[in-house]
Amino acid sequence: MTVKVVTNVKHVFLSRNLAKYQRNPLLYSTYRGIFDFTPISKTRREFAQKKLVGYSMQQLYSVVADVDKYNTFVPFCKKSYVYDRKPGSLKADLIIGFPPLNESYTSNVTLISPTLVKAECFDGRLFNYLLTAWQFGPGLKDISQSCVIDFMVSFEFKSLLHSQLSNLFFDQIVKQMEYAFIQEAEHRFGPPAIKSHVLVSNKS
Repeated sequence: MTVKVVTNVKHVFLSRNLAKYQRNPLLYSTYRGIFDFTPISKTRREFAQKKLVGYSMQQLYSVVADVDKYNTFVPFCKKSYVYDRKPGSLKADLIIGFPPLNESYTSNVTLISPTLVKAECFDGRLFNYLLTAWQFGPGLKDISQSCVIDFMVSFEFKSLLHSQLSNLFFDQIVKQMEYAFIQEAEHRFGPPAIKSHVLVSNKS
């Protein structure tokens, strides 16, 4: 009976905190403003999600910032080689491969520990533009091993064929990619303190 009471109290506590986040959702236009995106073209795809997760800001930052290891846990990443590492930034050559694509590109990564990892590509053969951004903020006040993730991916293929293919698989690929980082955090740090909750989700 004691277990039931504790469980119910935790459920009420979590529900009230989730309601607090959802009363003040991250508007899509505001999110775009944070990273100063250029106007969306017809072939550009974007996905943004705000999620409460059971890992600390520093834990998740350390996973996302570990670009050297992307080829070991990020779906479709066949190679990740980091160079030109400087305080607050690095460059990385990556190869992605999923039928019928197998292309390389250079990613310029901005690192602000433990709040932001932003990766941009402007010069690949595959993309006209590619941006992936992770912003980490405080989670639940009474659960230190929790944080809120603002995750954004935006890209535009050079090829119309690749753009059409992305329309078919975009949602699946983005969700797999985001889940892979949470799964890697569990591999490194153990089970999450709380179950993940999606707070806001937008795509275009």
